[in-house]
Amino acid sequence: MHTDEIRTIVDRLAALVNEQYVFPEVGREVADRLTTAAADGKYDGLTDPEQLSVQVTADLQIGNQDKHLRLKFHRGEVPDETDPVEEEHYWATRARLDAGGVGRVERLPGNIGLLGIKPLLFDPSHGGAAVTAAMSLLAATDALILDLRECLGGSPEQVAFVCSHLFDGEPVHLNDLVTPATGAVRQFWTHHVPGPRFGGSKPIWVLTSGSTFSGGEELTYDLQQLGRAKVVGERTGGGAHPREGFKLHSHLEATIPIMRAINPVSGTNWEGAGITPDLEVPATDAYAVAHREAVEHVLALPATPERLGVLDEARAALDLSLAPAAG
Repeated sequence: MHTDEIRTIVDRLAALVNEQYVFPEVGREVADRLTTAAADGKYDGLTDPEQLSVQVTADLQIGNQDKHLRLKFHRGEVPDETDPVEEEHYWATRARLDAGGVGRVERLPGNIGLLGIKPLLFDPSHGGAAVTAAMSLLAATDALILDLRECLGGSPEQVAFVCSHLFDGEPVHLNDLVTPATGAVRQFWTHHVPGPRFGGSKPIWVLTSGSTFSGGEELTYDLQQLGRAKVVGERTGGGAHPREGFKLHSHLEATIPIMRAINPVSGTNWEGAGITPDLEVPATDAYAVAHREAVEHVLALPATPERLGVLDEARAALDLSLAPAAG
């Protein structure tokens, strides 16, 4: 990269922030700061795209600490958002290689479901079939552990799709996205989904870490605010403003928050603060804690004849969790 190219990238980034950022006054301040820094030659020596991304991102986040606002470095080619065919190919390929975002699906002993979503909640057009398949396997389980510890973000449409498996038939209001520039409000509700639902009465534990971010946080927050799940783990990353991506270089993408989330229960969101778990434990311990509570729930269910085998599995699982560690 040469000086003229760097200044063109930063100037374009500043213009996008000024035009698009979710808080217009902050966007103007950030844009002025970037433009001045570029004119003063602050970035001229950063000929490596990754170095440029680190320095510019630090400057973007001064004062606002918005983790979605950044100049993001990609090792591979950045998809061009102005080319629908190229962008569709990029996301379809990513989703296919990541199993539609379903990192793990398992029926645990005691008829407990485990669904791990990572690295992203892909749009339903790319990840919906994978979630439907996973939930079809888990719909008849008596409790669900939803592992979002490695979920870094994703589509609000996919958040609504996942939630739609976790409530009963009547639509439930999940979240609103507000675009300050236009005043437009987009509402997200549960809706009909193919295949069986887990439903709205059986317990759910959501596992979180400091890496749980953006769309992963929305899924966590929606379920927590509606009283549908118990959150176990660490405080999340604190990114509530949905963003758009803009290609500025073959390896550099401007990510700019353009909307604000408003939860219909809390009237606010988790931006900056993250989501406080109902039971705060290290992320590495979250699964064991949630699993034990799920087993205890199963053991408290009626001991009908057809459930005796499930209860035996649950007792064995609880005995194993209580056993002293080897060594």
